[in-house]
Amino acid sequence: MDNKWNMLSPEEKREQRFNWWLNPQEANFRNLETEKAYKLRVQRFIDVYRVQEPDRVPVVLPISTVPAYLHGIDTYTAMYDYDKAVEAWDEFNMQYAQELDSFTIPVILPGRVYDILDYKLYRWPGRGLPKNAIGHQYIEGEYMLADEYDAFIRDPSDFLMRIYMPRVFGLFEPYKLLTPLINIMELPDMYFIPYINPDLQASLQMLINVGKELSSWVVAIEKLNKKGLEQGFPIMGIGALVKAPFDTLGDTLRGTHGLMTDIYRQPDRVLEAMDVIAELNINSAITSLDKNKGFMATFPLHKGADGWMSRKQFEVFYWPPLKKIIDALINEGILVSLFAEGSYNTRLETVNEFPEGAVHWMFDRTDMAKAKEILGRKCSIQGNVPVSLLAIGTPGEVKEHCRKLIEVCGKGGGYILSAGASVDEAKLENIRAMVEASREFGAYKE
Repeated sequence: MDNKWNMLSPEEKREQRFNWWLNPQEANFRNLETEKAYKLRVQRFIDVYRVQEPDRVPVVLPISTVPAYLHGIDTYTAMYDYDKAVEAWDEFNMQYAQELDSFTIPVILPGRVYDILDYKLYRWPGRGLPKNAIGHQYIEGEYMLADEYDAFIRDPSDFLMRIYMPRVFGLFEPYKLLTPLINIMELPDMYFIPYINPDLQASLQMLINVGKELSSWVVAIEKLNKKGLEQGFPIMGIGALVKAPFDTLGDTLRGTHGLMTDIYRQPDRVLEAMDVIAELNINSAITSLDKNKGFMATFPLHKGADGWMSRKQFEVFYWPPLKKIIDALINEGILVSLFAEGSYNTRLETVNEFPEGAVHWMFDRTDMAKAKEILGRKCSIQGNVPVSLLAIGTPGEVKEHCRKLIEVCGKGGGYILSAGASVDEAKLENIRAMVEASREFGAYKE
């Protein structure tokens, strides 16, 4: 960004990012009516994020695989046939997007990309799971060993390339042959000696296939995005996906068991590593959002929930490095969206530390009345219609649950009616019941 940008306050930067979303340069609306509809929908969300009253409570359904199964295909087919996936989501959007205030795109893995990479941290349909399974599963393990903190802290890029990647990607196993990248600074020909190895050469050739396959996936998704925009629908979740440093360590480096022992055996190393991760995440998120004129960074909070760790552990290990990232993003005008998986009832007092309109919370199982009371003056909130209720409840039960949520959380604005987590299965009549509840109980203005 230029010097003029750096002179803006965080609030002014955030308003500029909202303006980019409200007036997308790449949009080619079908007509003035679709442009007007787009801006009305986007403004509705912006008002919520500002903790103000829009015209009514908006409805969002974090869709996972529902469109695939409604279209008659399973997750495996959607993962490996990109055209069929786009066809399924397009059909779903044409039927329900207007009711849900937003467009939805496939959030499933591009299967062939992961096959080529030989990724070892997931199981997915057709790769460790039955083809008719829903979604993917994580395979936790110690992909960074207990005595490797120093190597990671000293040079995280070198550690990730030469040690971590060969462990978690079959494609990158030959990268163990590489020497530290700093060696390229003098006598660079010596640095490239390992590339003589046929296995390393083959790995590099396969990366071309990864690029081609990923290009096919991106083209398909961008086509769907463009169609939604042309028809006047915002795409939710525009921006960057970021993780809390504790989750990065626990999910894909040390594993939960390894990390929970580390906080007792080598707590200083854990804190130092998380500080390194925080700096990396700050730079990555800001760079990505500035490049794409994005406005939101979304954090899925995995291991900070009630029951995962004590309150003291949360306040020592989980929250400070996460807050460091959040503060840096807020300073750049980025809206921070925090998805509190599980319950955060004992965390609410601790996390209420941000300027008004800078942070958005999506809740899974948290007491929404308590969240509104503690956070609602400064933060917008979203949730928590149970996904189980959408799958097996009746429309009347769904509508009544939504009514109560709107009455409690919608006061004064700042609330989005939403499921509490990703929706893999839902009755169509229950989706409509959510929409009806928003229209019937969520209007602020005549």
